Amino acid sequence: MPAFNGLATPTDGSPIKVRDGQLQVPDNPIIPFIEGDGTGPDIWRASERVFDAAVEKAYGGTRKVHWYEIFAGEKAFKRFNEWLPKGTLDAIQHFVVAIKGPLTTPVGGGIRSLNVTLRQVLDLYACVRPVRYFNGVPAPVKRPELLNVVIFRENTEDVYAGIEFQEGSDRARKLLEFLDGFGYKINTDSGIGIKPISISATHNLVRRAIKYAIAHNRKVVTLVHKGNIMKYTEGAFRDWGYQLAKTEFRNQIVTEDELWKDHNGNVPEGKILINDRIADAMFQQVLLRPDEYSVIATPNLNGDYLSDACAAQVGGLGLAPGANIGDNAAVFEATHGTAPKYADKDVINPGSVILSGVMMFEHLGWEEAGGLIINGIVKTIDQKRVTYDLERQMEGATKLKTSEFASAIIENMQ
Repeated sequence: MPAFNGLATPTDGSPIKVRDGQLQVPDNPIIPFIEGDGTGPDIWRASERVFDAAVEKAYGGTRKVHWYEIFAGEKAFKRFNEWLPKGTLDAIQHFVVAIKGPLTTPVGGGIRSLNVTLRQVLDLYACVRPVRYFNGVPAPVKRPELLNVVIFRENTEDVYAGIEFQEGSDRARKLLEFLDGFGYKINTDSGIGIKPISISATHNLVRRAIKYAIAHNRKVVTLVHKGNIMKYTEGAFRDWGYQLAKTEFRNQIVTEDELWKDHNGNVPEGKILINDRIADAMFQQVLLRPDEYSVIATPNLNGDYLSDACAAQVGGLGLAPGANIGDNAAVFEATHGTAPKYADKDVINPGSVILSGVMMFEHLGWEEAGGLIINGIVKTIDQKRVTYDLERQMEGATKLKTSEFASAIIENMQ
């Protein structure tokens, strides 16, 4: 077994493989993990206990995860003088599935986003963010239980592609001069960013979103875009999405235009509705008519905003999981920040990483372990035994430490 970052891999575990586009998961998989920065170590310790308990309870010792630490962020920099060592990327590629806590990235100058780098280098083109409500969690809307969506955010392009030129730089000046030759008069004191959206990346994302809808019996896939303004990028995303749906899933879908033209507004039995919404209108829709939406596919920036806004409707990022998935690798992750002022205090909510682990187990085909964790979380919240972020908003709640919340979830697994 190869070593990564100079650290030997577990000898009693086996790597996950991908064959013909399908995961081949052994009963003793080696899964790399990144603790994360700030509160990451507290969260990871709690989450790992929950994961191991769920696997043991679900499979009675016939299956076991062998965890293997890899490094990114502050811990990597202190140890290897690199924010994202090559060995970490190599390990994820080799073992196929990994999980991580939150990583810091300074605003402005300095290092590039580690999360964006991971997604682009490993071609993790789909950021998958399920958003659902857990009964009893404080929420700012009247009926948070109506929102139950899975957001597929394109992960490698758009303004997050990292193609930017600093104001006043030689590259910015040359680009401004080039654009001036095409008649675009842009203020000369501008920083410049490029927004690429491709047919291939759009097809990859929409294909995965529709496949998910089919596999999970979800009836609507909505393409969210700002194509009324950005016609050749986000407008093209919309058009290419419909094109992919009609070409590859013709017998399984109906588009919104076809719905009213040929079916009197009624979705035919067994069909998935493909529709689209303008991004700003969609922010109203998830507030006013959330139960009309199920799976959402959208470019990178829209997806970033929309997934956090939806999470806020059901109680915030503390219980918001996420995954970055490609054809040959997947990284599951906390969706919140590092909260360094709470580091090493055993107070933060570990729910985001724990629920990301549920997504990971479902990805592996270990649904029984994921189901146990969900049951444990539901019952623990129902008992009003929660971490401080929820306790301060719940009348009669008992405040638990991070580690105590994990223990309560394990206790309540049924």
